[in-house]
Amino acid sequence: MRSLFDSATRQEVTSRVARLRSDTRPLWGRFTGPQMLAHINDALRMAMGDLPTKPKRGALRYPPLKQIVVYWLPWPKGAPTAPELLARIDQAQWSTEVAVFPQQLERFGARARERVWPEHPAFGRLSPRAWGVLQYRHLDHHLRQFGV
Repeated sequence: MRSLFDSATRQEVTSRVARLRSDTRPLWGRFTGPQMLAHINDALRMAMGDLPTKPKRGALRYPPLKQIVVYWLPWPKGAPTAPELLARIDQAQWSTEVAVFPQQLERFGARARERVWPEHPAFGRLSPRAWGVLQYRHLDHHLRQFGV
């Protein structure tokens, strides 16, 4: 499983983001490039506890479904997301989001050994390993959305 706690994986993700342009059109969905970057930056902030989110009730919070979704099932297009991860998208500035991304990514990667993590709004409590894999899969999903 690929994880954002692996430095080579973070480097690969950073190089993929560097291939994006502000006017790159998505292959699916409604995000613009700046909106997508604001969304993934905020997802990293959420994972580090910098952006509080409201918990959702549902079966995704419980094993084994949680593990199946986090580690194995393909990421669905158009999956619902926490409203807090969409709150800034209409104000997103390309240059700001591009500049902030590598900093957020490295901050997240540095937390690999942290024992205390916030709850995910949909999945609830996650292990550090699950956070690393889930955040990679989320970033990969959106980078593939933009063809990089």
